[in-house]
Amino acid sequence: MGDPAGCGPQITVAAWKALRSDPASAFYVRGWPELYRNAPIEEINAPEDAAAVFSRALPVLPLSGPVTVTQGNPDPQTAKGIIASIEAATADALRGAAGAVVTNPIHKALLYGQGFRFPGHTEFIADLCAPAGGPAPEPVMMLTGGGLRVALATIHMPYAAVPAALADGRLPRIARITAAALTRQFGIQRPRIAFTGLNPHAGEDGTIGREEIEIINPAARQLREEGIDISDARPGDTVFSEALNGRFDAVIAMTHDQGLIPVKTLDIWGGVNTTLGLPIIRTSPDHGTAYDAAAAGTAKPDSLIAAIQSAREQAANWARSPA
Repeated sequence: MGDPAGCGPQITVAAWKALRSDPASAFYVRGWPELYRNAPIEEINAPEDAAAVFSRALPVLPLSGPVTVTQGNPDPQTAKGIIASIEAATADALRGAAGAVVTNPIHKALLYGQGFRFPGHTEFIADLCAPAGGPAPEPVMMLTGGGLRVALATIHMPYAAVPAALADGRLPRIARITAAALTRQFGIQRPRIAFTGLNPHAGEDGTIGREEIEIINPAARQLREEGIDISDARPGDTVFSEALNGRFDAVIAMTHDQGLIPVKTLDIWGGVNTTLGLPIIRTSPDHGTAYDAAAAGTAKPDSLIAAIQSAREQAANWARSPA
């Protein structure tokens, strides 16, 4: 459902209208039926009922509630419902009733008053996927769009904190998760991956930075010894062009903006965020709640449609792949 005061309800209806003639793209909503007044709605009792309904109505598996919602005006009273929707959808996927989870945007600050203790959707879903008594899986964010697949080594942190974060041993873990997901979820049997450099010109042999020599390239050598096809650090100003031209199937960027700038430049409306490393498939639009667009009724559904289609394709690959 996402934040019901944000763009989620509008783009969900638009996505259903765009996809309702395609049975392979059938989806249902874990949310409040009253949010979707601009489409025919059919309440269902179980995920298994969605496929039979999808061509004629938007299937909704109702949550208890709701409170009154005004588009564009976030309301703390909706927080429990937002959290419940994420929990229910994740549980459906974990038990195999749904092939994937596609999350509409949330505004996490709205949820903190209800005890929400996670930086965002991704970490919350990873925690929900933790086995009983075990640790949560380590999630990796991958953005796709404009012909690129870009995983991120660091996400929301100051640039000054990035070198220490990269030195904590995360690069081999992120690369292993990325390589496994490229095979299982994206159907690439022998994926070719590139590390970006952190510094301009990938450090230029240490003359303008040593993170490549001391952190990134040693991680790449270790991974190649394990059989993963991954490059040493490549200059960030050329590696994405190399990927577009077919040299690499995915790029692992060292910082958030280094990875997102090329994806959003090439496909600002159709980018998709996929969480790798989970026991389920999870995608989402690559944008926020867009309260202003929600209030104006101008929210664009392109990214949600792309996220649904990507989830469908990944689920098909997952089903064909050995566990």
